[in-house]
Amino acid sequence: MAGKAFSEALDYHERGRPGKLEVRPTKPTTTQSDLSLAYTPGVAEPCREIAANPDDAFRYTNKGNLVAVVSNGTAVLGLGDIGPLAGKPVMEGKGVLFKRFADIDVYDIEVDAADVDDVVRFCEMLAPTVGGINLEDIKAPECFEIEERLRETLDIPVFHDDQHGTAIIAAAAMLNAIELTERSIEDTTFVFSGAGAAGIATAKFFLHLGARRENVVMVDSRGVIRSDRDRLEPPKADWATDRDITTLADALEGADAFVGVSAPDTVDADMLRSMADRPIVFALANPDPEIGYEKATEVRPDAIVATGRSDYPNQVNNVLGFPFIFRGALDVRARSITEGMKVAAARALAELAKRPVPDSVLHTYRIDHLEFGPDYLIPKPFDPRVLWHVAPAVAVAATEEGVARSTLEDVDEYKRQLRARFEAAFNLMHPVTVKAQERPLRVVYPHGADLRILRAARRIAEEGIAAPVLLGREEKIRSLADDFAVDLDGIELVDPDSDPDRCERYARVLFEARQRKGMTPDDARRVIRDLNYTAAMMIHQGHADAVLGGLNLAYPETLRPALQVLPLSAGRTIVHGIYIVIAGGQPYFIADSAVNPEPTAEQLAEIALATANLASTYFDVSPRVALISYSNFGSAQGPEPDRVQQAVQLCREREPDLPLDGEMQADIAVTPDLLHRRHPFNALGTEANVLVF
Repeated sequence: MAGKAFSEALDYHERGRPGKLEVRPTKPTTTQSDLSLAYTPGVAEPCREIAANPDDAFRYTNKGNLVAVVSNGTAVLGLGDIGPLAGKPVMEGKGVLFKRFADIDVYDIEVDAADVDDVVRFCEMLAPTVGGINLEDIKAPECFEIEERLRETLDIPVFHDDQHGTAIIAAAAMLNAIELTERSIEDTTFVFSGAGAAGIATAKFFLHLGARRENVVMVDSRGVIRSDRDRLEPPKADWATDRDITTLADALEGADAFVGVSAPDTVDADMLRSMADRPIVFALANPDPEIGYEKATEVRPDAIVATGRSDYPNQVNNVLGFPFIFRGALDVRARSITEGMKVAAARALAELAKRPVPDSVLHTYRIDHLEFGPDYLIPKPFDPRVLWHVAPAVAVAATEEGVARSTLEDVDEYKRQLRARFEAAFNLMHPVTVKAQERPLRVVYPHGADLRILRAARRIAEEGIAAPVLLGREEKIRSLADDFAVDLDGIELVDPDSDPDRCERYARVLFEARQRKGMTPDDARRVIRDLNYTAAMMIHQGHADAVLGGLNLAYPETLRPALQVLPLSAGRTIVHGIYIVIAGGQPYFIADSAVNPEPTAEQLAEIALATANLASTYFDVSPRVALISYSNFGSAQGPEPDRVQQAVQLCREREPDLPLDGEMQADIAVTPDLLHRRHPFNALGTEANVLVF
């Protein structure tokens, strides 16, 4: 497994354009006129507006959706002080998470500066560029001073995720654990193992939620932090105790809750046994916790246990926090991230865990049931609802606390906009994924001896989407799998060279199908050695259900074997292609731009109805069909508009309730204002999502 992760991770980062992020223009740049607006002379106008009113930078630049992830590489996740350059893949990864979960653009900036003053001054100089700064992987205690000084001098959100991310997510889980164990946070006694950035910030945050300082004991690598310790740094000194305890074992005796952000195996069974009834155990060291989940639950079956790992219940994962906190802060142009905003985020997460879990989340994690309780304290990281629960809570808190430049007036509308913005791709593919997992098909891959296919097949098998069948020389496939540590368990291999009888049977069937089309028996034996033909014949003979090809071939070469071997479905007269595109948060089904160069009216109608049926049956999309032409509802004459008009009539006769219209140009079909202003009689109601060309 380690070898697999290593080789695949390097390939992932190197393949194609190196790294994980790129910058793209968001406005047209194709003509001289475009460039004169993007740069000189047109760019002077927004410059003057911003000079007169600095807040206009949020109107005319990307500042309002741009975060800088800043690191000096002195405390890179689990790797230590590896420096800014070696830490760059982590910062790029943080940018990916910002974009994936909250559509926030990121500049990852690695600074060769270990001195606090240098990092602070750099961020101060950087501030005009961005809407917020995420400090990342900076060691303690410098990270505390850097953040505090920047919060005092800058008027944009500054957030050290290593401190506050862990604190917020752990707090959400802790609030629910305290409720389940029928405690009050004011009376709960806490022991923290680890007095670095995360540990101190989490303990401090718990105080904002109601915990009492006298009920908190902080332990570091030297033992309990006591007031009589020499060389006690200021951040730790705030947590010093006079109690007569010196070790973690002493501290845990009778304690209600343990929060570990330290090192593996620092808690043993006896320590756990000494804790109070129904203890709360948050062993968050990652990847190896302070005490393993199995051991903790075995020793104390009455315990509520959380870890930082995804393979156990109650994963405390920072990705539940920072993207959505920044999303809410940026959307109201917040000047800072306050304690109230962080508390709002924690309480929103805690509350969301109490709501019924949608089927989409259950299917994503391949579980049948999930409800609020000891094994479900906080939402799962891939729960899309986190966005429109946490970001609005943060935005409302920013407004109430007076740090928002732009107040949030309609929370429900903001939630609706967030859902529409982020659900498109998920909502489109999720029904297909669920259907595939409910009835996994045997999918044959003609290019089995390709590393990309091997890795895809491994994931498909693990996720239960399909039963993959790899075609090719078995020796070559196994050798490639061994070289890159790809587990072939559950993946079927078919090597035609090792089964001449199968090849001969397939050749006979192919000859029978093509003998009146110029094919001889020898031709059939030669052609069937093409793995694309073998794959098509496997479907024909019921040995597979689907083919996924085209990896190294042009479209016609991939499609031709299927056209020659496989019969049409009942009621169909032609094969057609469909492209699915998501643009502006909307899915579009485009047919046919791949197979039929000049379809008849009857064929156009068949294509339109079949594509609409696919959209509704497989993707749960309500189809609205536009038949495309160079003519808009009779504005031009010719054979093509005539065919399209006839196709529209045929469709209406067969599916009278289907929203469908034409002929029309593509821009009219997808622009509601144009459609209704110019052609108010149209039958679509709004923009089309099925375009038939």
